[in-house]
Amino acid sequence: MFGFFKRKRRDAIRQQPFPPEWKAIIERRFVYFRYLDPDAQEKLLKHVQIFLAEKRFEGCGGLEITDDIRVTIAAQACLLLLNRDDEDYYPKMKTIFVYPHHYFAKQKHMGSGGIVTEGPSGRLGESWYRGPVVLSWDDAVHGAADHHDGHNVVFHEFAHQLDSESGQTNGAPVLDRKSQYVAWARVLGEEYGHLLEDVEHHRKPDIDPYGATNPAEFFAVITECFFEKPRKLQRKHPALYDQLKSFYHQDPAQTLEAQSSGDVHAC
Repeated sequence: MFGFFKRKRRDAIRQQPFPPEWKAIIERRFVYFRYLDPDAQEKLLKHVQIFLAEKRFEGCGGLEITDDIRVTIAAQACLLLLNRDDEDYYPKMKTIFVYPHHYFAKQKHMGSGGIVTEGPSGRLGESWYRGPVVLSWDDAVHGAADHHDGHNVVFHEFAHQLDSESGQTNGAPVLDRKSQYVAWARVLGEEYGHLLEDVEHHRKPDIDPYGATNPAEFFAVITECFFEKPRKLQRKHPALYDQLKSFYHQDPAQTLEAQSSGDVHAC
């Protein structure tokens, strides 16, 4: 019964015209949006409408939440859902906390001899299991504007949210079919192992070395790379690219091919 009313409510939201001032924000802030075809653009806008109707934003560190902040972050978060037929819209995550800049949080660290120390740790974002997402607005803006550097804090933290939908945050999100888990574990396990070896032997890897922290961070990092540097990922890690292409039901390498042809879709 709850699902019926939720679908009815969301259908009603989709029927509403997208506010032109919101679309102007996405066109100005989110460069990737320009390379989507018109149908994908329209689908993304509908996702944004539902996301903003169901999620709450709270400013931290004196930041006042505006439509600019809400829409810019929502557009990036919803890109991960674009073709996944995922009607849940990060179901366990209700609130996004936004700081004006990078921020500090307490972190415990176990050193040699089992000695535990606690101190401030600078952060760009966080994603809590069954909890909120925390973001730096400066870094969310930078990620939306530059889709070539391989870094996007919104993609990263919301990839953790997708990962956690399986019940654990371990780099193994919910896949479409049970039969896919064997290939997922094999490909991502091998690639994660290669990254660990590169980091251990001080070789410069193709993938951000932060992904070697643990399998959950590896999934978040390769999600950033998949959308930000898709052609490089496809060329150097084709099996990994194919797994992410299947999971996200998107082909960013093909989408961004418009850059070289100059065929950018008008907004």
